[in-house]
Amino acid sequence: MDTTKDAIVGWCREYLADLLGTPVAAIDPAADFDRLGIDSAVAVSLLMAVEERYGVDLPPEALFENPNLDAVADYLRARSAARR
Repeated sequence: MDTTKDAIVGWCREYLADLLGTPVAAIDPAADFDRLGIDSAVAVSLLMAVEERYGVDLPPEALFENPNLDAVADYLRARSAARR
């Protein structure tokens, strides 16, 4: 599985676009989640899907401390690297 930042962001964008019923292009990876209309239920869904896909435990506060997809991808890559 590709765990580059671009791959993580791309997968997350597709996941959120599907959940929100919006085109992938409308999901700006640098936009804060609240600006994208992501509420806590969608955020928790994303968190669980990321954990399952990448096998990394992410605490819920990770989404608040990393409030956009670019930041989440960076966080996830750092956590993945620390596990190795």
